Amino acid sequence: MDTKNMKIGQLANRAGLTTKTIRYYEEIGLLPEARRTETGYRMYTESDLGRLNFIKKARELGLSLAEAGWVLDLRAQSQHPCRHVLALLERKLSEIDSVIADLTSFRAEVDELRQTSAANLESVSDEDAICGIIETGIHRQAEAALVWLDAGNLTRSRSG
Repeated sequence: MDTKNMKIGQLANRAGLTTKTIRYYEEIGLLPEARRTETGYRMYTESDLGRLNFIKKARELGLSLAEAGWVLDLRAQSQHPCRHVLALLERKLSEIDSVIADLTSFRAEVDELRQTSAANLESVSDEDAICGIIETGIHRQAEAALVWLDAGNLTRSRSG
C-alpha cells in the first residue's frame, strides 16, 4: 500500500475511524479538503493521518471537536497552542471536579435513601404509588451529574 497517497478507506483503517467520520471532519473543516483523482476518489496523505490522530487524542482528553479545531487553527497560524491547551485542560479539570462533587453528593443521597428504605420497607406505602422508594425523588443537586452521565461522557473518550 502506498502510504503517501491513501484512499479514504485506507486512511480510515490506519486512523481507527470510519469513513463517515473522516468525511464529517472534512465537511466541518477539521481536515483539509482531500485532493481528488480523475475518477473522484479522495486521496489523503500521512499529514492527514497525523491530523486525525491528533484529533482522536484531543477527544480522548475530553476536548470537543471545536476545541481541537481551535488548537489546529492556532498551529496553522504558526502559533504555539500549548498555552491554550493548558487553559482548556484547566477548564476540563474544573468541570470534572464539579461533576465528581455532584456524583459524590448524589451517591450519598442514594445510599441514604437505600438505607432508610431498607430499614422502613414494611412501612413504605405503595397504595398510592407504583413504588414509594422511587417516587421519593432525586435531589436537584444530582441532576447535572445525571445529565452528564446520560450524555455518555464516561465512555466518550473511548469512542472515535
